[in-house]
This record gives sequence, C-alpha cells and structure tokens, in this order.
Amino acid sequence: MSETPSNVAEFSVSEISFSIKRTMEDTFGYVRVRGELGRISRPGSGHIYLDLKDDRAVLSGVIWRGVASKLKIQPEQGLEVIATGKITTFPGQSKYQMVIDALEPAGAGALMALLEERKKKLAAEGLFAEERKQVLPPLPKVIGVVTSPTGAVIRDILHRISDRFPLHVLVWPVRVQGETSGAEVANGIRGFNALEAGGAIPRPDLLIVARGGGSIEDLWGFNEETVVRAAADSQIPLISAVGHETDWTLIDLAADVRAPTPTGAAEIAVPVKAELMAMVDDRSRRLNSGLVRFVTGRRTELRAASAALPAPQDLLALPRQKFDTLANGLERSLIVSTKSHRSTLQNLEGRLSPLLLSRLSSKARQDLSNASDRQQRALTVAVAQKRQAYTAVAARLTPSRLSQQTLLGQERVTGLSERLDRAFLARVTHEKSRLDGLQKLLKSLSYKDVLARGYAVVRDEAGQPVRSATAIASGAALAIELADGTVDAVAMSDSAAATPRKGKTKKSTPSKSRPENQGDLF
Repeated sequence: MSETPSNVAEFSVSEISFSIKRTMEDTFGYVRVRGELGRISRPGSGHIYLDLKDDRAVLSGVIWRGVASKLKIQPEQGLEVIATGKITTFPGQSKYQMVIDALEPAGAGALMALLEERKKKLAAEGLFAEERKQVLPPLPKVIGVVTSPTGAVIRDILHRISDRFPLHVLVWPVRVQGETSGAEVANGIRGFNALEAGGAIPRPDLLIVARGGGSIEDLWGFNEETVVRAAADSQIPLISAVGHETDWTLIDLAADVRAPTPTGAAEIAVPVKAELMAMVDDRSRRLNSGLVRFVTGRRTELRAASAALPAPQDLLALPRQKFDTLANGLERSLIVSTKSHRSTLQNLEGRLSPLLLSRLSSKARQDLSNASDRQQRALTVAVAQKRQAYTAVAARLTPSRLSQQTLLGQERVTGLSERLDRAFLARVTHEKSRLDGLQKLLKSLSYKDVLARGYAVVRDEAGQPVRSATAIASGAALAIELADGTVDAVAMSDSAAATPRKGKTKKSTPSKSRPENQGDLF
C-alpha cells in the first residue's frame, strides 16, 4: 500500500524536545512564582530539588549548587515563598520545571510561621530549658565578642566596658547579615569554646553575641538552627544582644542571658569598677568597726568575769597547805613502813632455820614417795578392774568383735599408761625442782658459806658458840671451827697456843710488818 504524501514537518524526538525547551524559555524567561514548598531533596551534588504547589497544581523546581549557597533563607517544607527564575524543560524526562535564581518568603507572616515552627521543634529538644542555663561569672577576666568588626556595635561594647571595668576583649569577626551570617556566627561560638585554657590565645570567661537592630529578614541569620544549637552547646556562659529591646530571635532563647541591647550586654557582663571599690571600702570599714565592737565587748565581759574570780594566791593556798601536810606525813610513813618491813623480815629469818628446812625437805621427799606408791597401786587396781571388765564382756562377744574391742582396750590402756608415766615423771621432776630449791635456800642460809669467806666459829667445851669475849675465862679450852677444819685452843691472858684436833691447818704466813701494839688473835 502506497503512503499518502503530507506537507506536515517531521521532527526527531530531540528536535521537538529542544524546540519546546526554547519556546518555554523564550516565553517564560524571567518569572516570579508564589507557592508553598512541598517535597525538598538535597542530594550529595549540592543542588536542591523541590516542588512549588498550590491547591490546584504542582511545579517542579531546581536550585543549582552555586545559588543554593547564597540563599537568604533555606527552603523548608510548608513555607510559602516567592521564587524568581525561568521556566524550562528537562528533555530527558519530558517534563518542565523552574530553575530558581532567588527565593524569598512570601511576606512576614510566612517567616513568622516558619520561626514558630522552628521554635517548637528546638524547644521540644530541650535547647531552651532553664536547667541548661549557666550562671554568668561576676568578674570575667576575658570577654569574647562575636559580631561585625566594623559596625557601631563593637565600638559601643568596647567603650562601655572601658568605662565600667577595663579588661581583655577578644573579637571574632563575622557577618551579621546575609546568606552566610548564621554559619559564621555558629563557627565563632564554637571557635571560642575550642580555645584551651592557658593557651597562646586566652579562653574567654564570657561570650557576647551582638548585632544592631533591623527587620526580621535582617536578623534571620540568628534564627538559624545551627546558631541556636551552637549557643545551647556553649560551655562558656553566653549573652545574646541581637537587635533592639523589642526584637526577638531564637538565639535569645538558647542563650544564658538576653540583653536588650549590645550596650546593655556590656553592662550585664562587667560591673562598675568604682562601685566595686566603694563597696569593698564600705564593707572593710563595717568589718573593722564590727571587729572593734566585738573585741571591746569580749574585753568587758572578760574583765567582769575576772573580777568575780578569787585571787590566784587564795586559789592555791589550800592545795599548797594540803601538799605540805601530805609531804610531812609521807616522811613519817616511810620511816614507819621501813621499820615494819624490817621487823617482818627479821621474824621470817628466825623461822627459816636449817633444821626447819631439813624437816621440810624430808617431808617433801616422803610425800613424793607416798604419792608415787599411791599412783602405782591405783594404776595396778585400775588395770585389774579394766581387765576384769574386759573378761566379763569377752564372754558376750564374738571372736571378731572381741578382737576388735580387745585391740581398742589395749590401745586405751597403753594411752593411759603413757599418760600416767608422763604425769609421774612430771610430778617427780616438779618435786625434785622444789627439793633442789629448798637445798639451795638451806645452803644460802648456812653459816659454812660465811666460814669460807675467812670467818671462824669459836665454841666452848660444851660445844656452844661463844658470843662475847667476856664469857671466856683464862685457861678455858676452846674449839675454833674454820672452813676446812677445827682446831683446839686455850684462852690465855697474853698469848694462846693451839694444837690441831681434826684435819690439817694451813701454815700462817708471818706478817711482813706488824705494829708493836697489835695484839694476837688468841
């Protein structure tokens, strides 16, 4: 079948698509479209894709990366805006869209609605909570100011601080209006917080974020979420001084203190030095006056109390007299006590005769012998009784049980026998130690030890000790007992002769030099 020739122009897909694109761009090369922001997409490329809509239609839009970074406000879903740009098509998907060059809110009402929505969102996260607020330092050493370095605001703050209390001020220069103001202010707050204490740049004790007055659009950078979060996260106390007293931004809610003006922020940050000095002087005077009154009162009370006390001599008179009395009695008591103890010792010495000690020693030996005999008899009787009991029980036991009981009995008897032997030896040892002690005591009290030191005992014919020279008559027979023997002697008026009776006596060595008037021993 043959084709019917036609005069209609023939286009390729690309040709018709780009032709439509040129027509759209020529017809709508510059337009302003009012609508509500719908879907918003931010891919990694940095471009922004969004939808503008009203109650009857939807228009796709794109904001290229270079334009997106310069926007005064960032697009948010539900915000009513006015978009400026051109209408074009996207041949790859056969759709038209708007390339947006500028984006602005559709009046103050839209910004206020966005501000209110953002305020509720941040408040729900607790960024405006009172418990997050920090107390301002009463007298900071360093103050950090985040503001424009060229405006009147910084000059007012510096002038006010210099008038009230001059101190070190650090300025972090930022733009306070425009697309990048919010990010710069947030970086300034975080930068001051990142400074280390004691570093080359001193860390501020207090921060002031300040800007002069303006419209809501001019102050919009201080409503940015990044600024609010930086202020809420600041570890350094922060004063917000943005706009005039009637201007409110979200940073005012996140800051620790809001100042009505930048000058007011300087007044809140530092006190008046002259007032502080006057207050210190006044309190110093009051302290000195109070101290004088206190000391005077205490001195008066002390004098009154001392007047009621007795004199020191009266306080010490009775104790001193008592001390003297006791001292005198102590001397007499010591003399009496010494005499009493000496008499007691002499009585005890008379009772401790050698004959008594010998009797005690003999009695102790007899008691020890009797106790040994009794223990031996008791052991014999006990063994006999146990053996008799075992014999009686053996008749009632089987051979195996008998063997077992017998073995146990033997072990017990052996144990008792060993215990008895040990007890007997311990008793004998104890009594022997006691007897040795008595013998040593008897020996220490014996007069023979005295003879060994060179003394002698003179006895008469009856064998009784002679205690006085007047009791010896001339020509009386005497016996002289020495340490190694006894010699007989005869008492004479001028000299004495002695003949040995027992043992041998040592030859006396003549004295090398004896005075003529020295008499003989006998």
